[in-house]
Amino acid sequence: MSDAAQPTAAEVRAAAEAVKTALDRHLAAVERKSGEEDPAVYEAFNQLAAAAEAYDELLYDRYDEVTPFEIPGDDSLPPYTGPEEPHAISVLIRRDYTVAEPHRLLAQAQRVEAADTVAGTGIGGNASGTVPGALGTLFGEFEPDEIASRHSEFGLEEGDSTLWVTAADEPADPGDWLEAPFEHVDPERVVCRFDVSAVFDDEDDDIDGVDGDLDDDDLGTGLDDEEDLEPLDATDR
Repeated sequence: MSDAAQPTAAEVRAAAEAVKTALDRHLAAVERKSGEEDPAVYEAFNQLAAAAEAYDELLYDRYDEVTPFEIPGDDSLPPYTGPEEPHAISVLIRRDYTVAEPHRLLAQAQRVEAADTVAGTGIGGNASGTVPGALGTLFGEFEPDEIASRHSEFGLEEGDSTLWVTAADEPADPGDWLEAPFEHVDPERVVCRFDVSAVFDDEDDDIDGVDGDLDDDDLGTGLDDEEDLEPLDATDR
C-alpha cells in the first residue's frame, strides 16, 4: 500500500477508541439484558464486531500489525422470530465441490449412460461427453447425499457446506416456489443450521496441534451460529 493510501496514526487511534466505546456498550447491554435473545445485546455485539474489524484493518494498513481477536463474520443469524410451533419447515442445503478429476467424472457419467442404454431406459446420447453434461447425468442419477458420500468416485473434491432448517407458517402450494426456489429466505426464521468447513479443521489444529474432524454436533445448532441455498428435495418444503 502506498504512503498516500495509508491511514494516519490519528485515524488508527480513533478506531481504537471506538473499540473501547463499543466494548463498554456491549458490557452494559449484557449486564442489563432481559433474556437470552435480547435485541440490545445483539445490536451491541454487532457494533463491537464492526468497530473491532475496522480497527484491525487500519492497524494492519498503518503498522502491518494485527490484533489477537478473531473478528466475527457476517454469517451469524439474528434472533429467531418465527412461529413457536411451526406447521411446516424447509430444509435448504448448499454443498460446494471442486471438479478435481474431470476424466473420472466423465467416465462415471458414461457408465451411467451405457447402463441406461442397455437397460432400455436411456436414449444413449452423448450428454456425458462434456463436464456440464456429465454433472447433469450424475446428479440426475444419484441422490445428493449419495454423491456427497461418494464424491471422490465422481472426481469431485468437497468444499464447504451448510444446511439450514427454516420455519414456515403453512406448507407451500405445489410448484409455487420452483421458479425462484432460493429467494426470500428469512434469516429470522432459521430454526437451526449446521456448517462444515475446512476452516473449522484449521482452527482445531491451531488449538490442539492435531488433526481434528468436526461433526454436526460439534458445530452447534443454535441461532448464534450463504449465497445460494439449495433445497434437498422438492418434498422437503
